Amino acid sequence: MKKTELALIALLATLTGYGQAVAMPTDSDPAAAAHTDAGTPPASHGILSGEVVETMNAAGYTYILLDTGSEKVWAAASETRVAVGQRVSVPGGQVMTNFPSKSLNRTFDKIVFANGIYPEGSLQKTAGQDQGMAGSSRTVVTDAHVENVARAAGGYSVEEILSQAAALNGQQIKVRGRVVKFTADIMGTNWIHIQDGTAGDLAVTSDTIVNKGDLVMVEGVLSVNKDFGAGYRYPAIIEKATVTKE
Repeated sequence: MKKTELALIALLATLTGYGQAVAMPTDSDPAAAAHTDAGTPPASHGILSGEVVETMNAAGYTYILLDTGSEKVWAAASETRVAVGQRVSVPGGQVMTNFPSKSLNRTFDKIVFANGIYPEGSLQKTAGQDQGMAGSSRTVVTDAHVENVARAAGGYSVEEILSQAAALNGQQIKVRGRVVKFTADIMGTNWIHIQDGTAGDLAVTSDTIVNKGDLVMVEGVLSVNKDFGAGYRYPAIIEKATVTKE
């Protein structure tokens, strides 16, 4: 990969706020790939849903032509198994114009680079905004199955942490919960959401790899009002936590 391509990827990451972990193919000409309005970041797009009318894989990415019913839109994300005729949803991503793909030997007039391709209906909206994919504060989990999670000895419940976040800011805390969402290797860390049956959902970052449904003990320093950009805002989050499976 050329240094100019690496510089472009770094620039795009800065402009788009990192938090969305948008897949960006690297087989394009940097000058053309950066072509939006001069000096402005790429535009963002909300959730797109519709039928896949064309799809292809190249260089580790899946490209789909999505018929939303009102328009046909190209989208791309990390390689995903999809089929023509399948109905899918693409979460908010960055809109690029005149984007050339050398591996496909074509230029897309407009294409949305997103962080995934999902079955239609699997993405929820909260407060009029798109659901975050890397553990944002907008995440809503409806099948958590967090009944009978015992409170950690000397620790807090999720509800207590969220309601007392200002007072607990900067303190070492401990909480037991069940993993309801896990996203690996976003911005150099793993993102975990835990719930314990009390009100709320707590975001955690850690080097530990867990699975949805795992019962875990989380220990670390609480931070409040963290804003990673691109809509990834947290009233409370435990970063670089020690996470132990139980």
